[in-house]
Amino acid sequence: MAKYTKEDIIKIVEEEDVRFIRLQFTDTFGHLKNVAITKSQLDKCLSNDCMFDGSSIEGFVRIQESDMYLRPDLDSFVIFPWRPQQGKVARFICDVYKPDGTPFEGDPRYILKKVLKEAEDMGYKFNVGPEAEFFLFDTDEHGHATTNSYDEAGYFDLAPTDLGEDCRRDICMTLEQMGFEIEASHHEVAEAQHEVDFKYDDALTTADKIMTFKLTVKSVAYRHGLYATFMPKPRFGVNGSGMHTNMSLCTLDGKNAFYDANDPNGLGLSRVAYSFIAGLMKHIKGMTAITNPLVNSYKRLVPGYEAPCYIAWSASNRSALIRIPASRGAGTRVELRCPDPACNPYLELAVCLAAGLDGVKNNLTPVDGITDENIFALTEAERKAEGIESLPGNLKEALDALEADEYIKGVLGEHVYSSYVAGKKAEWDGFRTAVTEWEIDKYLSIY
Repeated sequence: MAKYTKEDIIKIVEEEDVRFIRLQFTDTFGHLKNVAITKSQLDKCLSNDCMFDGSSIEGFVRIQESDMYLRPDLDSFVIFPWRPQQGKVARFICDVYKPDGTPFEGDPRYILKKVLKEAEDMGYKFNVGPEAEFFLFDTDEHGHATTNSYDEAGYFDLAPTDLGEDCRRDICMTLEQMGFEIEASHHEVAEAQHEVDFKYDDALTTADKIMTFKLTVKSVAYRHGLYATFMPKPRFGVNGSGMHTNMSLCTLDGKNAFYDANDPNGLGLSRVAYSFIAGLMKHIKGMTAITNPLVNSYKRLVPGYEAPCYIAWSASNRSALIRIPASRGAGTRVELRCPDPACNPYLELAVCLAAGLDGVKNNLTPVDGITDENIFALTEAERKAEGIESLPGNLKEALDALEADEYIKGVLGEHVYSSYVAGKKAEWDGFRTAVTEWEIDKYLSIY
């Protein structure tokens, strides 16, 4: 049921002295964009008449097709707590529409909505709980980001070792002011690395929250004189930042479709859960360019730093790509451990759900790849004997796998697929042809 009506929004804006409203949307590559309006334009906004130039957004449309419209999701309305409290600033998350009144096929939010509709037609709702990690670094004298930090804390440490504790507390309190339910926050394994977990929700709301979460973390960190980054691997030799994604299907009447107390395997999983896992494993190589979208993403997906790089699943093993956390009943869920927080959450959740539904529709079974062993400790021959394959080793391999997966390409649609792959190939070429400091240090004095 809708939370706000147009009349509610107008009343809140008036009573709260909101003067400035940001109309936010997400581009193909997961970057948050916005068009800002003043209070005087609110009626126009609520009538879906706010236009912007789509040709200026990478991956959207050509110059001759530039006119696009932003339609606000009224339930996404929120006032930014970190902005001035006189003449407040609020925002809507918007859907992108074409001039003919139809949804823009290149809008990542629309891509997720399409897959959610398919799930609903099959009798399911898709719930998601992300675990997004980030680093808090010092800034230089100009306020620019560095990778420096005096933080020396480790997993679950406290102040004074954890120098980001005050900032993390303010992040949590700000998020709660914006309607988040924060379940936990803590220092992560690497120095200057943090995690804040918020309660699971339906997939569209969760994707919206991930985008809001990243904006909030960066904004609050800036007020503390710090720079927050969701770059997957900003430092060599330490753990990178992931975004483990916990997923479950529930029936339309609210029952967890992944739970079966009479599971003959003794894991408490339903046939639907097994098929969903099988779908993820079938398509994970083709999905990886979406779940791990940067050249830098693959510096995290290496053995030795807790991030999964082998395609296996387990009921408990944290070295596996897919893990089934211990909770059963309503809490039964599947945890995909490879995604990182640089991904576009709308596309990530769309391909995750679509892959799982493919498994459910075709009654697939995850025969290979279940293990309770430490996969990182196995030899290549042992992994091969157990049917455990590897994730793509770099962005180029991931793009090749995406190009070979017709099903995942169909989920993205031709517009998003072609623009996404073109952008990522250009990113790979830029990396491939760059001369790095490592190469200079390694070769210059020798050759």
